[in-house]
Amino acid sequence: MINVIGLGYIGLPTALMFAKNGVEVVGTDYNKDLIESLSNGKLPFEEEGISELFNIGLKNGITFSTEYQVTDKYIIAVPTPYVNINKKLDPTYVLSAVNTVLNVCKKGTIIIIESTISPGTIDKYVRPEIEKRGMKIGEDIHLAHAPERIIPGNMVFELENNSRTIGVDDFTIGEEIKKLYSEFCKSEIVITDIRSAEMSKVVENTYRDINIAFANELAKICREDNMDVYEIIRIANKHPRVNILQPGPGVGGHCISVDPWFLVGDYPDLTNLILTARKINDSMPSHVLTRIRDIMKEHNIKDISRIGLYGLAYKENVDDTRESPTLQLLKKMSDHLAFGVKIFDPLINENIVENQYFDFYNFIDDIDIVVIMTAHNHIKENMETIRNKLILDTKNICNYEHVYKL
Repeated sequence: MINVIGLGYIGLPTALMFAKNGVEVVGTDYNKDLIESLSNGKLPFEEEGISELFNIGLKNGITFSTEYQVTDKYIIAVPTPYVNINKKLDPTYVLSAVNTVLNVCKKGTIIIIESTISPGTIDKYVRPEIEKRGMKIGEDIHLAHAPERIIPGNMVFELENNSRTIGVDDFTIGEEIKKLYSEFCKSEIVITDIRSAEMSKVVENTYRDINIAFANELAKICREDNMDVYEIIRIANKHPRVNILQPGPGVGGHCISVDPWFLVGDYPDLTNLILTARKINDSMPSHVLTRIRDIMKEHNIKDISRIGLYGLAYKENVDDTRESPTLQLLKKMSDHLAFGVKIFDPLINENIVENQYFDFYNFIDDIDIVVIMTAHNHIKENMETIRNKLILDTKNICNYEHVYKL
């Protein structure tokens, strides 16, 4: 039996995927309401293919509990935030989960940490917790790091088709874990040492963050001299070795916007490029705010309540608002005592911000400027509804001649 600890965006789909493939699974989370909801057949978030996966998992006997189980295999998928002051990883949730596992686990237990952690976390934090209990690593407890590699909006497909990395001390244990993940993973599974596994996941997301930062900085340069950044990127990308990404209103989610800070926090004197990229991407909500101000001045609009932000989710077609650029933008506005802007997202069904609308047409009727922050399919299908509005399109999905871009 596997006990999956943490039933969020990573832990729950992982637990369900194991259950789908006939593995006995118990999902554990401290959130009693979540456990009750899951036990009653209700999912906490929407995701393509997740309902079908959930139904199969329930049929195959997956159960949910607030209690850690007595077993010999645990997958830990709890949050790993960073400390805002020094940008270092906050290992609190991981260590809490590990210590609770140690209270109940069998001898020879394998603890697999899927949560994204900074390089050296297991050496600095996890091993000492085990050793101070008098347990022997490699005998009483086997440690592994198998960083998740999935993205909201495409979780089910990527769980099955993305390659995986397993970091271990003992490659024999690595082969055992590889066999376990092979129950559902159809792609290559690489076995390496733990520190390499920790570093590789952080590096993947840092690489993407830097590429996005280049596109965002390019957008600012082109705005300064009234050039079309999208046309320039389109032409440049015709070069066989150039692949510039698209600029946007900021970087959200729990991976790209967070993981690079782990490297900045741990290697402050060596991460000049990474830090600059983070600053550029974090500055984009302010750039959007400047563009809104320019449009308001141009059209003599003084009432900020006539501004509407479309999209609360950090990316298209998901209901995940973690590190959302829209939330970052609202924070910037609040810092400048600018209140009253209206917000709508078709996928967010609970009220999480002030002036949030739940009817699209009422939202559009009450604004003069619509700012497209998230490229949901919904807005692409309803472009005609906003044709007569002033539009700031931060995602480059609207082709009307009068549209403003980044």
